[in-house]
Amino acid sequence: MIAQIGQKAPNLGVSKWVQGMPTNIDQEKDKIVLVEVFQVNCPGCFLYGIPEAINIYNKYKDSGVRVLGIATAFEDFDKNTVENLELLVKTGETVGETRKALAQYGKSPDGKIPYKIPFPLGMDMLVKESGAPSIEKMTAFIKSQIPDFDEQPEDYKKQILARVEQYFKSKEYSAETFDKFSLRGTPSTILVDRKGILRDVSFGQMGHIEPMIQELLNE
Repeated sequence: MIAQIGQKAPNLGVSKWVQGMPTNIDQEKDKIVLVEVFQVNCPGCFLYGIPEAINIYNKYKDSGVRVLGIATAFEDFDKNTVENLELLVKTGETVGETRKALAQYGKSPDGKIPYKIPFPLGMDMLVKESGAPSIEKMTAFIKSQIPDFDEQPEDYKKQILARVEQYFKSKEYSAETFDKFSLRGTPSTILVDRKGILRDVSFGQMGHIEPMIQELLNE
């Protein structure tokens, strides 16, 4: 099932919760749920995305807002692993580009994150890709990015399908949450209202999440 804004949000695909009690969207009844989706090897996630999510957690945790973190992988499959997520949770130790960037920006001389992540953290469900993707899967992915795809000229449709097929073939793994919510990269956020309806999916943190949460709290 591909998630659609304005429809009931599907559950996150989680292979393992490495911090906090196991949970999911359907278990957070009457709560506003913010899901911070990141990769362990993603500097922007640790410089901007996760700190913003921590700030929202601290401000709104007593107002009925739940924050969940999901580590995913759509590249660098050797670094974006559950083992490296567990290392991060247990010791604060970072890897790869994240480690370099934290040092470069003076945030961490010892390679550890300079803050504690206070909310539950899970690992996306990764499935090894095999064979060519189905036309249904490719079309669903395209329509999440180009809603009026069906109305496009045939030549254009063929080009896009070929490009998407290449993209799927180049992926070693597919990540369930990443694919289900048609995410474009990390950091990304998924916002679900008190009734379990998906209200927003955003790529890149721009400070617009907090005003949206305030609006949902007033509904």
